[in-house]
Amino acid sequence: MKKFFSVLLAATVLTAPLAAQAQSRHDDRGRHVTVERTITKKQVVVKKHRWDRGQRLAAKDRRHFVDSRDYRRHNLREPRRGERWVRVDNQYLLINAVSGLIIGLAAAR
Repeated sequence: MKKFFSVLLAATVLTAPLAAQAQSRHDDRGRHVTVERTITKKQVVVKKHRWDRGQRLAAKDRRHFVDSRDYRRHNLREPRRGERWVRVDNQYLLINAVSGLIIGLAAAR
């Protein structure tokens, strides 16, 4: 008897959300209208990293580089040969283009 009630309780708990998605309503003319709703909450997790000189930047983050002629627009110094500016986590990082080592840092505005 306890198994029967536990199965019945589990079935009602599992079917309750399905019944809540589709609701029957009548419009102004008396016609039967079915309204379906899907309720989802999207949770966004933002991970910020504290960058320091000497750390190595991953290859996937190296792709977000600032155009070599556009560094003045962002108030950044001119990169030397083999260096480039990369924007990561709202910061500009001056990195070695070959190895990915961080040479300098600047805050994005």
